[in-house]
Amino acid sequence: MADTFRLAAELGYDGVEVMVWNEAPTQDAEGLRRLTDDYGLPIISVHAPTLLLTQRVWGRQPWDKVDRSLELAEAVGAPVVVLHPPFRWQRDYARDFVAGVAERERRHDVRLSVENMFPWKVKTARREREVKAYLPGWDPLEQDYRSVTVDLSHTATAGSDALAMVRALGPRLAHLHLADGSGGYKDEHLVPGTGSQPCAEVLRLLPEVGFTGSVAVEINTRKMTTDERDAALVAALSFARTHLD
Repeated sequence: MADTFRLAAELGYDGVEVMVWNEAPTQDAEGLRRLTDDYGLPIISVHAPTLLLTQRVWGRQPWDKVDRSLELAEAVGAPVVVLHPPFRWQRDYARDFVAGVAERERRHDVRLSVENMFPWKVKTARREREVKAYLPGWDPLEQDYRSVTVDLSHTATAGSDALAMVRALGPRLAHLHLADGSGGYKDEHLVPGTGSQPCAEVLRLLPEVGFTGSVAVEINTRKMTTDERDAALVAALSFARTHLD
């Protein structure tokens, strides 16, 4: 986490989104507050550990994870918690998910923002088929969520119309994950402007739909060298500032 804050400050970012992960510093409110003070960067959002790879973080009970994420957000002053919809095998969690999210937003001064996802695609030698991976579904427009996060890599993978989604959400759009994708079956998280998504148009549309949230760069840098990673993060930040009004 210290490296994240240091790098964000050096490259000129305005804040940090914290992904709650296995590493203890991502879960430590006091340590996170010290980092915000040391680097002068607020935590703009907390991502709950609701990914496939974080199923054991903070136990196995999904609502416990959500509640602890809300508590962490309040403790560090983050106005948004991002979470994924339930996986299809989490049927009990999924059954009351929409109502549970709404009830928690009423109790907390934090927006509990459900992220758009995508159908999982399985390619075989003969054909490609879709797997229903999420309940009640991957498309947030099909549910009555008060707060939604739009991820532009996920719209690419899903084949969604990102501009139409942002327009339809209007003030329900609480948060944006800025990335890009080529439209294949993989969730790529490319640097914005290097894929097929209307990233610039989405950014320019935000004032029109009454957006008052934050934009978080979420790009994949795993296979990059340090210099390549820094250049990609600078390019993404420059793209955002060019097209944000």
